[in-house]
Amino acid sequence: MDKKKVKIGVISDTHLGGYDDKLKSIVARHFNDADIILHAGDIVDIGVLDIFEQKEVKAVCGNMDNYKTRERLPEQLIFEVNGFKIGLIHGWGSPGGMEEKILERIGKVDCVVYGHTHKPANHKKDNVLFFNPGSAVQRYFASSSTIGILEIDKELTGRIINI
Repeated sequence: MDKKKVKIGVISDTHLGGYDDKLKSIVARHFNDADIILHAGDIVDIGVLDIFEQKEVKAVCGNMDNYKTRERLPEQLIFEVNGFKIGLIHGWGSPGGMEEKILERIGKVDCVVYGHTHKPANHKKDNVLFFNPGSAVQRYFASSSTIGILEIDKELTGRIINI
């Protein structure tokens, strides 16, 4: 039996006290047909996740999340989709060496999804896809707002979307 192609919407560093019209528009336009949503932390208020309504959501807390959000979400998740092992974590500290620090903490996976830096990343290193969707609504460290899509078919691939 062939495995179904899976589309995963990836977002991070929303830094919102609740969802707004801009985020609603982004979700409706880019994630409406996503099977799973990943949020890589710095949600700030857990209510932001309500925007994803009936979709399966996997999220981790980040360093800027409030107490209620930190209480409800883990610091990291490792899960499998169609035989691909994915690690989801926010990140911490200086961006220098971030991917190495994260991989050391998460262990052997096919893909690491992270946030924290607000800078998009979509590249393979030693057979691991490192994927950071950037920030959907904040431009502190990047020139534009971005989100990401992971697609799993026979391979796991990612793409960054400028919004």
